[in-house]
Amino acid sequence: MAHGRPRKTAEAAAADNGATVGYEAQLWKMADALRGSMDAAEYKHVVLGLIFLKYVSDAFEELHRKLEAERAEGADPEDPDEYRAQNVFWVPREARWSQLKAKARQPEIGRLVDEAMAAIERDNPALAGVLPKDYARPALDKVRLGQLVDLISNIEVGNEAARAKDVLGRVYEYFLAQFASAEGKKGGEFYTPRCIVKLLVEMLEPYHGRVYDPCCGSSGMFVQSIEFVRAHATGNGNGGRTPRGAKKPDISIYGQESNYTTWRLAKMNLAIRGIDGQIAHGDTFHDDRFPDLKADFVLANGSMSSQQSGEGEIRKAIVEADLVDCMVALPGQLFYSTQIPACLWFLARDKRNRRFRDRRGQVLFIDARKMGRMVDRTHRELTDAEIAEIAGTYHLWRGETDVPPEAVGGRTAYEDVPGFCKSATLDEIRAHGHVLTPGRYVGAAATEEDDEPFEEKMARLVAELRAQQEEAARLDAQIAANLKELGYGG
Repeated sequence: MAHGRPRKTAEAAAADNGATVGYEAQLWKMADALRGSMDAAEYKHVVLGLIFLKYVSDAFEELHRKLEAERAEGADPEDPDEYRAQNVFWVPREARWSQLKAKARQPEIGRLVDEAMAAIERDNPALAGVLPKDYARPALDKVRLGQLVDLISNIEVGNEAARAKDVLGRVYEYFLAQFASAEGKKGGEFYTPRCIVKLLVEMLEPYHGRVYDPCCGSSGMFVQSIEFVRAHATGNGNGGRTPRGAKKPDISIYGQESNYTTWRLAKMNLAIRGIDGQIAHGDTFHDDRFPDLKADFVLANGSMSSQQSGEGEIRKAIVEADLVDCMVALPGQLFYSTQIPACLWFLARDKRNRRFRDRRGQVLFIDARKMGRMVDRTHRELTDAEIAEIAGTYHLWRGETDVPPEAVGGRTAYEDVPGFCKSATLDEIRAHGHVLTPGRYVGAAATEEDDEPFEEKMARLVAELRAQQEEAARLDAQIAANLKELGYGG
């Protein structure tokens, strides 16, 4: 429940953006240098598969050493059940990273990696059909593959210290983002930028119940929020705090992905966090694998923005059914698949539920198009402070009372802010032809009143201009004098 749940302060959120652990960018640069002419869409499975293999081997080797030290007490380091009891994947001898590292520069390294992947799948049913097993193909340069094995050998991703910092999760996420960027439009098929996923999760707060993504890509909706992952992986959400009067978080994850290679990424992406989600392979429209599922939350990256193919009528029906709770207009350049601005839809089947105030007949519009910072020449991201402001505004509008005032401009209750947010009625939306573009409703941002009389302002500005001209003339004369001293007076 949202009421009474301790929230992070704005300062804590800013310090916890989880962007990098310090060397992801350097690691990516080295790995990308080994790509050569290989297409990014193909290379990502080569790299991410090896990183996953290193992770399971690190975790295995650490527990193996511990069990070896406990032989006298009856521990057996070669018993697979010892590892399964600790939620650690069993790694057969031929699949252990030490074996691959020792033979990284041999011509058969591709075959050895394939055999390692097959052995791990054989002994861990949860990974059946998930891991890539085409490293022996002739098109893959075995010298570069061996160099990549050497590179990944230098990072610890699966031991206890690395798991505590979620090193692999963050490296994996960073690489997914970089591959999405390298693939351009195609990259958007499997990766939704982290800041958007974080915004969705922060607004919806899906800490309890069944969460479903009908087109889950690489499972980003499930794994890119640290709070979400903690809630599911430890059963002790919100950083170990349970809301007053609430039971421990109980989350079940369901997803479906039509692209087979992307489905494999999704399964690996969940596995490295220890999340047991039900991710099915298939086209949701033509082969719904969860036909009887009644989800509490549905998060999906889709489209409902044009008047084509009857979408206008569908949108009108959704509005008239009073299902639209909130609309958030995003800035452009957030996605890898398109540069145009997108819009987040938040739908609620019951706007009078007991968790929040009765919101029937109302829709919140938030215009965040001016937010975000550029992270490179073509891509933008929302900051943690901006995410907190958007989510906090929505929570205030819903009637929640535990929103940190510093996150929402000092406000302790919802109010319309010109240029940013507006609570509109269904009649107002009807008057706009059921268009749900936030800019239509929020209006223009308030501007500071200029109460300086025109004559006084002009006199002041002219005086400033003349002072600047005098200073420019003085500097020109100084430059000319310096040039003359150097023999360039002319």
